[in-house]
Amino acid sequence: MKLGIVGLPNVGKSTLFNSLTKAGAESANYPFCTIDPNIGVVAVPDERLQKLADLYHSAKVTPAVIEFVDIAGLVKGASHGEGLGNQFLANIREVDAIVHVVRCFEDGNVIHVDGEVDPARDIETINLELIFSDLEILERRIAKTSKGARNDKAQAKELELLKRLKAHLEEGKAAICFPCGDEEEQEWLAGYNLLTGKPVIFAANVSEDDLADDGQGNRHVQAVRNLAKEQNSEVFVICAKIEQEIAELEEDEKKMFLEDLGLSQSGLEKLIQASYRILGLISYLTAGEPETRAWTIRKGTKAPQAAGKIHSDFERGFIRAEVVNYQDLLNCGSLSAAKEKGLVGLEGKDYVVKDGDVILFRFNV
Repeated sequence: MKLGIVGLPNVGKSTLFNSLTKAGAESANYPFCTIDPNIGVVAVPDERLQKLADLYHSAKVTPAVIEFVDIAGLVKGASHGEGLGNQFLANIREVDAIVHVVRCFEDGNVIHVDGEVDPARDIETINLELIFSDLEILERRIAKTSKGARNDKAQAKELELLKRLKAHLEEGKAAICFPCGDEEEQEWLAGYNLLTGKPVIFAANVSEDDLADDGQGNRHVQAVRNLAKEQNSEVFVICAKIEQEIAELEEDEKKMFLEDLGLSQSGLEKLIQASYRILGLISYLTAGEPETRAWTIRKGTKAPQAAGKIHSDFERGFIRAEVVNYQDLLNCGSLSAAKEKGLVGLEGKDYVVKDGDVILFRFNV
């Protein structure tokens, strides 16, 4: 999974990136401090893995990972070259979802590019830049498709889609809410890789004082939640400064620090849960002496395709899957004990994998 982090300058974007990835990206109180995109890979926290590894005496534990891409703060006109321009938008075209960091804290010592904190205006500024960037892509595509549309029915149909989509974006609407006519149109739309066609998770960056009640008393956070509801987006409340402090602590210290703040989980955990929800993802597990590992798949994935995540041969030569629920396996203490209790299923090609399934695939190629 790959997430792109966007936002205006000085909203806490690079501070958040630093805390999530411990990558040490430069963070300073002036616009365009981030010049090249920062990329960091983060392990997905999953307490199930270590428990399984202990059960199997695994030599190695491999969690699922998320790749974060942090680009320079965007300003009005970025899609036309303002600030550091459209080149940065290209860096997030390949991501699965966008994390939009929105400033929801007041601090006279931290400059706001537009003079005052206003999440609704800030979100609109970024959304418009993403739309303008997408319009450039569509205009180039329209010019290219127009040439062949006269003599080719498929290209004529695509051209009609492109024109409808362009009109939709020109109304200030995101591609993600564009009504497609059929499967072919859906495939074309997915192939354009539009920024506004990606799911959005809003990170409402608050002061430490607003963290314990999840920003309930913060009017700026409420504004973000209202907008997110309209767009079917996810929202999570975070304090980037606190996240940076948490990132520097050991695991046991981290839990104590969170408890002292009245928090049950870190911002990273909130973000991962939000991204899994919005992208419809789950994890299944494999375990043995060599390795215990988490594999990320989409909800609704069937056993052979889930096996293909490990290796294409597993999917091609799929015979069956031995499946046991993670908690059942732990409760029984071993796979053989789970089998004796009838808790291990022998599943075929139509089995839909569930979150927390521990699977052993049988295959032959």
